[in-house]
Amino acid sequence: MMGDASSRQLLVSIHDVTPALADGVHTLWNWCRAHDITPALFVVPNWHGEWPIEAHSTFVEWLRDAEASGADILLHGERHDEVGSPRTWMHEWRALGRTAHEGEFLTLSPHAASARITRGMDRLLALGLNPVGFVPPAWLAPSSTHQVVQTLAQQYPQLRCSEDVEHVHRHHQPHAPAPVVRWSARTEIRARLSDVVARWHRLRLRSTPLVRIALHPQDLAHPITAQSVQHALIHWSRERTTVTYRSICS
Repeated sequence: MMGDASSRQLLVSIHDVTPALADGVHTLWNWCRAHDITPALFVVPNWHGEWPIEAHSTFVEWLRDAEASGADILLHGERHDEVGSPRTWMHEWRALGRTAHEGEFLTLSPHAASARITRGMDRLLALGLNPVGFVPPAWLAPSSTHQVVQTLAQQYPQLRCSEDVEHVHRHHQPHAPAPVVRWSARTEIRARLSDVVARWHRLRLRSTPLVRIALHPQDLAHPITAQSVQHALIHWSRERTTVTYRSICS
């Protein structure tokens, strides 16, 4: 697929959608809409166990409006952090450089993962939201978690997909390769490196059929990453056709 923009697709998502980070979520949403992009919203029902989404009616109403305007809702863990789930050295190696202990599903068994996904789905459905997929925080989870999601789709028919850092896992079609453009603003060095890598991806992924842009409210914490995100949205929206999870996973 090296033809015009219509043959090259773009998935844009805002991660860590929680009332705790509402200002950043709204800023990223507005940036996307300025380029005629309706991003998917990766919702965390109870951020760090301290932000139950049900207690924030204004934010929930905004989510309902966003979904009604075409935004896909995806479940993004139950609480996002790793509290109560100690890592082994193998987990540490797998998560190296990926997250500051925010990989909620990294250490979970299939049974524990299923329980958390079930609770998260039930909470969002009770609020009138309809998640079409599940994405583990930082894309860190055993491969068995994707089978768990597919099994739970029998209980939740709207649950069509999951994803890892390399692919979108579609339940009724082959997995879709989809490299991710992302940023980290945790330190000055990481912010500068993120910008360099994001620019490199514009060349490296030019002919890749499907590319994902993953935005986090925390990207706004450093001016370098904030500006890099804006430049990326301008570039990628001009070069590609924006698609939704619903459209590629139906």
